[in-house]
Amino acid sequence: MNQEIRRKLDRITNILWAGGVANPVTYIEQISYLIFLKLLDEEENARELQTRLMGASENGRGASLYPRQAKRYRWSEWRFKSGNELRDFIRDDVFRYMANLVKEEPRVAEYFRDAVLEITDPNVLKEVVDEIDTIDFGKLGTDAKGDIFEYLLSHLGQAALNGQFRTPRQIRVMMVQMVDPDLGDSILDPACGTGGFLIDAVEYILARYSEHPIEVPIYGEDWLEKQGKTLAEARAANPNLQTYRKGPGEKLPDWGILENSVYGYDVSRQLMRIGMMNLILHGIRNAHVKRANTLSDIGGLSDEDLRRRYKVILSNPPFAGVLPKDSMRSDLPTNSKKSELLFLGVMMQSLAPGGRCAVVVPEGLLFGSTSAHVELRQKLIAEFEVQALISLPAGVFKPYAGVKTGVLLFQRPIAGKKKADKVWFYEIRNDGFDPDKISSGGRPETPDRNDIPALLAEWTRYRETNFVKPPGPEGGSLLPAGSPEPRCWWVKHEALAANDYNLAAGRYKPQVTEKVSDEDPADLIEKTLGIERDIMKGLEKLLEDVRKS
Repeated sequence: MNQEIRRKLDRITNILWAGGVANPVTYIEQISYLIFLKLLDEEENARELQTRLMGASENGRGASLYPRQAKRYRWSEWRFKSGNELRDFIRDDVFRYMANLVKEEPRVAEYFRDAVLEITDPNVLKEVVDEIDTIDFGKLGTDAKGDIFEYLLSHLGQAALNGQFRTPRQIRVMMVQMVDPDLGDSILDPACGTGGFLIDAVEYILARYSEHPIEVPIYGEDWLEKQGKTLAEARAANPNLQTYRKGPGEKLPDWGILENSVYGYDVSRQLMRIGMMNLILHGIRNAHVKRANTLSDIGGLSDEDLRRRYKVILSNPPFAGVLPKDSMRSDLPTNSKKSELLFLGVMMQSLAPGGRCAVVVPEGLLFGSTSAHVELRQKLIAEFEVQALISLPAGVFKPYAGVKTGVLLFQRPIAGKKKADKVWFYEIRNDGFDPDKISSGGRPETPDRNDIPALLAEWTRYRETNFVKPPGPEGGSLLPAGSPEPRCWWVKHEALAANDYNLAAGRYKPQVTEKVSDEDPADLIEKTLGIERDIMKGLEKLLEDVRKS
């Protein structure tokens, strides 16, 4: 993203902050409304141009979004207004018109349903409109538009709202690479928030279908510029540098298949809108994103939503929370009221045969001793193929939370295919960021200390064996003295069953035996007695001095 656009975005956020719209989630939502209105106007311009060049019957772009009398709702028609007239027109007329496009543009209508303009100062609103008007989104590539929103979302690193926060990129990238989504896979995040997992899955697929994908450090392309290094130079200096791939996806055979494969739900309409705009600016206009509580029978999911099964599920659902019994979904494999168990149940229920799931879970879910915890883990082991449990460092979600978490990866077996009888564990100690320091709302980068690239290399080797030969020693074993401390190990299902299906990685970590001293025991005893004699002599001398004083 070029410096001029970054300066524009900084001016917009500063204007809103000074104007009293200080919550990052709120001002990102408000900016999203205005960007969407500008994008729709640019699309209308493109539609009109094609109509003139090719004829209405040939352009295939559909009917105008602003026919006849509705033309006055276009950005280009009202952007010159000012004062109360501008504010009232956007708030009372433009938003209402957009929300009523249920038949013509259902996703636009869903986006603006119940929308509220919270920029109440007309002068502040006018300044923001003028700044956004100077950005020609049509001339920006998908990457550049996506970077705009990613830059805005970076402001969420300075605040959490009711426990809602973004999963760090290094963890999202790791999880996406491990489930390996492909074109045609239906992809779900049942608690999608700002859409980070969905965006990363889309980018992963686009890179796969690109002629010349590029590698980007998890810290972003700007980080390389600040370092003054090429990627090769940065990697030479930091062999553990974690990267991911990006590309335009020009070899993608059908963009519509990709768009229609993306599904996301969130209980917060505010976050749902932000997630939808994130996808739109990344080129995914027709994703199935809507407000819904996936845990509840009355949460807004249709019968079709409940019946749908997905090939890929990626999520970091909220850990805290208890759902009332009378509103819980009755089709889940648990009757617990705890949200972390219910979300895991949703993913187990929603996974298609052969489908893969990667989900962040609190460690309490992995070793909890209540009957609900044990029964759900037992069902997971018995009915699914649990491929891996990745232990994450305690500081991975700082500054929001210090809770210890892990990433659970499992697959729904295909009928007739033999399941693996082992679970693989991997312990990540460093994730590329300082675990103890907080700077500018986040943790400082430590590119030289990151275990994730090594994990992904081991995972690739494991997957190549069809998950039959997990790397590392067997869990609970004793390793010879002098062995390096293990990073990964595996455990048979029988051992898990004997431990109430405890899935905490540390429970089974192999231990390195201490080296037995080759010194003669008699010499050790003689040395110890010599030390004791010296102590006695010192005490006798001290006693003598005390008596003389």
